Amino acid sequence: MSNETNPREKLVQSPAEILQSLPAMGRVMLSTRSGGATHERMGAVETVTIAGNEARLSGACHDSRIDLATVVSIVADRTSKMRERVLPRLECQDAAGETLFSLIGLNGLEPFDKALEPLGAGEALEPVQREAPGSGGSAEVPEDDLGARSFAAILASGKAIAIDIERAGLFQHWQGALPEPKPAMGFVNIMQGDLHLHLKAGAVSGWARTESGGVVSLQARDAEGKSFGLVLRGPAAAFAEVPGVDARG
Repeated sequence: MSNETNPREKLVQSPAEILQSLPAMGRVMLSTRSGGATHERMGAVETVTIAGNEARLSGACHDSRIDLATVVSIVADRTSKMRERVLPRLECQDAAGETLFSLIGLNGLEPFDKALEPLGAGEALEPVQREAPGSGGSAEVPEDDLGARSFAAILASGKAIAIDIERAGLFQHWQGALPEPKPAMGFVNIMQGDLHLHLKAGAVSGWARTESGGVVSLQARDAEGKSFGLVLRGPAAAFAEVPGVDARG
């Protein structure tokens, strides 16, 4: 960390300007949590395109749209560590100061600081306490968990699907052949090189099904029957044996 930065600081520039620093940071993880789903893409952000109130992050490992009318400020945080290694992050916040999602520099502090160096120091903030990864989960995923059964059915279909997250300020997309789901620590985990989906056991009570142009969408519903932003898309055959589907949408 250079003498011109703070461990945690609110950057003074607009999110549109700050986000254009991402390609210089190397591997970046865009991580967001909505309801019981944590959706993460990781890899190099190859391009950042600003058009009106939207920022598009693109590359072989990233496909996301950020709503710049919702994300109004960004905090640079250099206090997070994993196994004693600093993993700095940009916290994308709304007008109330809530962090909607984070962009984590997986190559560490040096490329993160170098990319942000032209922006100068921001407004110093107090460090915050972070929830430990995976905290709050039970040791096992029940055999009858709807989320686990759903992904097992999709895997058995052999069809490629899209796994998307839609939440305030962000749409993030992944598409490909489904890796084998791994239940652990109270979560159903879908993991490969450029995608991690951690779905908390019991988070999904059902799916709302819609179809348009030959593409079926399943929108996850929570225990109260409300959508929480996790959406699966693909051919009808991929979802033919998925339990808990409501075809009325």
